[in-house]
Amino acid sequence: MAYKISDDCISCGACAGECPVNAISEGDGKYVIDAGTCISCGACAGVCPVSAPAEE
Repeated sequence: MAYKISDDCISCGACAGECPVNAISEGDGKYVIDAGTCISCGACAGVCPVSAPAEE
């Protein structure tokens, strides 16, 4: 199941740099994950300072 970034996102970009498949991009006010590209590895969740990424 793909990860999704909650509204708790502070747009720091830490998650995007860790994604091995480049599924994360800057959206309108927060980062977003392309569910079709996400491989559910959890790398983004491991580096987020506010625990915004979580499995859907």
